[in-house]
Amino acid sequence: MSNRYVLITPCRNEAEFARRTLDSVCAQTIPPALWVIVDDGSTDETPSILAEYAAKFGFIRIVRREDRGKRAVGPGVIEAFYAGLDMVDLGQFDFLCKLDLDLDLPLNYFESLMARMHSNPRLGTCSGKPYYVDPKTGELISEGCGDDTSIGASKFYRVTCFQQNGGFVRQVMWDGIDCHRCRINGWIACSWDDPEIRFIHLRPMGSSQQNILVGRMRWGFGQYFMGTGPLYMAASAVFRMKKRPYVIGGLCMMWGYVRSWLRRETRYEDESFRKFLRRYQWRCLVHGKKKAMEMTDAEQASAFQPN
Repeated sequence: MSNRYVLITPCRNEAEFARRTLDSVCAQTIPPALWVIVDDGSTDETPSILAEYAAKFGFIRIVRREDRGKRAVGPGVIEAFYAGLDMVDLGQFDFLCKLDLDLDLPLNYFESLMARMHSNPRLGTCSGKPYYVDPKTGELISEGCGDDTSIGASKFYRVTCFQQNGGFVRQVMWDGIDCHRCRINGWIACSWDDPEIRFIHLRPMGSSQQNILVGRMRWGFGQYFMGTGPLYMAASAVFRMKKRPYVIGGLCMMWGYVRSWLRRETRYEDESFRKFLRRYQWRCLVHGKKKAMEMTDAEQASAFQPN
């Protein structure tokens, strides 16, 4: 297997952060064979910054979409992602990454991920861990993402796994559903907190639309949509109360879930997926997430069909 990878980046109004991401990607020890950046109707200086870099780096291709009038997370981001993917022949690449334009990546980031995937044929999707800089102390703070998912801001995929999964669901929690679908199909989905693949999230996770508390409520809705059970949801909300914003962040997540249940919002229409998810979540509650991952990955090994 070669190291040909394609990046697809949906973005809107990222002038404040774009150059740091562009610089960190263009300086990678193994640069992308192609980087499709989808400008989702930016109204700031993002288009001119993208044009500047596209003129200097031949692997960058810009796709411009009409202004929808606002930033759209979840389904809006995935719609923009697919506008970029439509421009790509995946048969020419071994790896695919959905990458945000508000990240600062270590310079060997993609080389390290590909080396790990070459060493384990069952690795379908992976990433490093995101950190953000505390504005008061300058300290790097972990965003506390679990080991059982590849991070949505930098979701690196083996193309064959992405195709077997059927791509991304066009709804909030797309970046959790896809990892569980990986397990159903016998692949391994994970992220690592190793120093050489930690990356800086220049905008705190969940704060890109309105504010971080709205983001936490949206996360609660996403868990409801995906099919998460109430006990696991409650445990997750309590865990998040210990993270910034303390207490209220977890409460907002729980309210987003409960409000969606009260409204009988639409859920992901795959009963077998929800059954698999709740069995996995129960294992997490009983055995801990690390053991649950090991048990599930071992159990699903017989489903692995790489071709």
